[in-house]
Amino acid sequence: MRIKEGFVLRDICGVKAVMACGAGEVDFNKLVALNESAAWLWQQVKGIPFDASTLAALLEGRYEVDAATALRDAEGLLAAWRESGLVQEE
Repeated sequence: MRIKEGFVLRDICGVKAVMACGAGEVDFNKLVALNESAAWLWQQVKGIPFDASTLAALLEGRYEVDAATALRDAEGLLAAWRESGLVQEE
């Protein structure tokens, strides 16, 4: 899994949001707001291959969360990113 090229994380009035980069690609109906932990994960995996286990390990290392909770949260986030079209299979 990889974050699709052309998407960037921006701070818009204090809200972290992912959007397409380049005027011709921007669809303002498709902005995806991320909470603090999701935005942090985005920054950690931008440009590298990852999966739910990678995200879970990152969550465990940064937050006080057990492995099962981290994996469940990572799988949910990854599913949301897939549904939004932000990631691609390698």
